Amino acid sequence: MNTLEYMDFVHSFGVLVIQHLQNNYKEHHDFLNLMSAVSDPRNIFSVYFPIWFHLSHDVGTKMIWVAVIGDWFNLIFKWSLFGERPYWWVHETQFYHNDTTPHLEQFQTTCETGPGSPSGHAMGSSSLWYVMVTSALHFAQPSNILSTRCIQRFRLLRSCLWMLFWVIQISVCISRVYIATHFPHQVILGLLIGVLVAELFDHVPSVYNASLKVYLHMTVFLFSLAFCFYLLFKLLDTDPLWSVCKAKQWCANPAWIHLDTTPFAGLVRNLGALFGLGLAVNSEMFVQSCKGKNGHKTVFKLMCVTATLTFLQLYDFIKMPTHSEVLFYMLSFCKSTSIPLSVVAVIPFCVHLLIRDEERKLS
Repeated sequence: MNTLEYMDFVHSFGVLVIQHLQNNYKEHHDFLNLMSAVSDPRNIFSVYFPIWFHLSHDVGTKMIWVAVIGDWFNLIFKWSLFGERPYWWVHETQFYHNDTTPHLEQFQTTCETGPGSPSGHAMGSSSLWYVMVTSALHFAQPSNILSTRCIQRFRLLRSCLWMLFWVIQISVCISRVYIATHFPHQVILGLLIGVLVAELFDHVPSVYNASLKVYLHMTVFLFSLAFCFYLLFKLLDTDPLWSVCKAKQWCANPAWIHLDTTPFAGLVRNLGALFGLGLAVNSEMFVQSCKGKNGHKTVFKLMCVTATLTFLQLYDFIKMPTHSEVLFYMLSFCKSTSIPLSVVAVIPFCVHLLIRDEERKLS
């Protein structure tokens, strides 16, 4: 059996799994679609990051680095592995010969335009939750002088958190397979790589105090390297954006094709967030607010979390024009840069000024 025949066998098995899920778990459609939406890598910047950064600057910073580096690796893997997606593979494969093409139901979130392997949602979800679980356990870690009961409670907490981790990851993986946007082996690969990337950053403490120069150099380096990979594939007479044409051809509803699911959209979104974080944590506004005397107050943290989450939900209503891809990518980079800048520097500084004025009135 050659490589092509082996992959056809793997894909055909995946199609059977998808059909089984779609035929037997329709009553769980809303839950599975919800899990697919919750695992969207974009939620890292608009939901999880604002909460965790104001709980712990180190965890929030690590979360951005893990998300950006993980998604960059996901892009390179996608370009290198040429992964098919179920919703177009069933229409183009010769595996079924003269037999009837298997029917796969499509949904509004099915028509991802990038290559399918590994799954970006599974990879982003596993890396994000790995960071959150390990960080929570680090904060809850009992010291040696505490009682046996405290140690037992910690072990129970550890078991519960890791159980929650696997329940969420399995649900995310099943949801991505159910909507026919990934084969089972693609979500498993994404899950494992996501955990490896997150574990890697446990051994890179330098990111917590990186200068603006480091952030700028890393942003330029990642973009340049990705662009070099793109040019390399072009020189090899291979179009890195081959999957976009397949998505447009086989998606059941053209309205389900979105420019922000293309490979370059994810790249500029993540690099913008990384650069924005670098600007924010090295700004005077961050030093005066989050690093100042108010930065450790619970009321300050709660006000920052509330204000940033509200702002980002409203900010999400601003949509980028899609008539020009270049303009879309440029504006996406700027929008992504502004998110951590607002979360880390601008909004906390405004809250700091508000608290300071209230304190002056009281005194």
